[in-house]
Amino acid sequence: MFLFPAALSKRKLKVSLYSLAFATFGVVSLSSFSNSGLIHSEAHAAEKGVVNIYSYRQPFLINPLLEEFTKQTGIKTKVIFAKKGLIERVAAEGKLSPADILLTVDIGRLSAAIEKSISQPVNSDVINGNIPAKYRGAKGDWFGLTIRSRVVYASKERVAQDAITYEELADPKWRGKICMRSGQHVYNVAMIASMIAHNGAEKTRTWLKGLKANLARKPSGNDRAQIKAVYSGLCDIAIGNTYYMGKMVTNEKKPEQKKWASAVKLLFPNTKSRGAHVNVSGMVLAKHSPNKASAIKLMEFLSSEKAQQIYSKVNFEYPVKDGVAWSDLVKSWGEFKADDLALDKIAELRKAASLLVDETDLNNGPSS
Repeated sequence: MFLFPAALSKRKLKVSLYSLAFATFGVVSLSSFSNSGLIHSEAHAAEKGVVNIYSYRQPFLINPLLEEFTKQTGIKTKVIFAKKGLIERVAAEGKLSPADILLTVDIGRLSAAIEKSISQPVNSDVINGNIPAKYRGAKGDWFGLTIRSRVVYASKERVAQDAITYEELADPKWRGKICMRSGQHVYNVAMIASMIAHNGAEKTRTWLKGLKANLARKPSGNDRAQIKAVYSGLCDIAIGNTYYMGKMVTNEKKPEQKKWASAVKLLFPNTKSRGAHVNVSGMVLAKHSPNKASAIKLMEFLSSEKAQQIYSKVNFEYPVKDGVAWSDLVKSWGEFKADDLALDKIAELRKAASLLVDETDLNNGPSS
């Protein structure tokens, strides 16, 4: 418990709480303050030369970028990290929120920030020039930073083919051979939304029924768990995001994951037609940003070529800015064609995709 003198004014108390939550710590975990209510009580006060970041991305992934930004501009950054709940917290903090920028992953979470009314539009010629229209909100209320593709991880031993389509995942030849995480996870909801956009709801419903019949087990675990299942022989193919390959092959703390990665190859679906489904990590400017000018400078920096190179390399992802070179590791996975579908369209169809997951009972796995 923190005690303050009774004579301390309400405004001074709020400013003290603000300083405690942000000024004392460069990078803190939101969970450290969740029960105390400190962040909710912070004053909406600008701190000159500082940008406050709420991040779903772990600090080590973004620190290289922030250090470079401070080096170039002199503007400092302060980060609060949490795996969940940041959007809800910014909404609860309202006008008193110290948040300037929210960093998150997936169009689902970016659109959730819009739906919760915690963002504001940004009209920057720099950002718009760096980020293609399909990877930013039509109203300028969200911006993509890096791209990942939802691909098929196929067994090197048991799968001879080197090309596949999403539609083919419903082919009976894969009966009992597919592993995936929950159909309601944001990554899969976005993929299913893209199927609706291209093929319509009825064909997507039929496709989901076929996919369900081909599952080796009930959807569970994360993407890496599906790749482990291919390695162990439980299934022949798994659905996952591209960057997990990078995370596994470089994992020195859990070297067993290198074995999982060595057992699979990446197949980019629909490369010969519309292209593989892609999603983004991204950013929004907080609705009540107290340091708006500095925050926009950071957003512009994050869209720049140098920042794109740093960010995509650290995260094993693809830069959104055209012409920025891929990292050597990402290059090793091969060239692919990305689906040109605007992510705003995927955001629009997410609810329909989620309903289809329930209607087809996908998460209960294959029928006995």
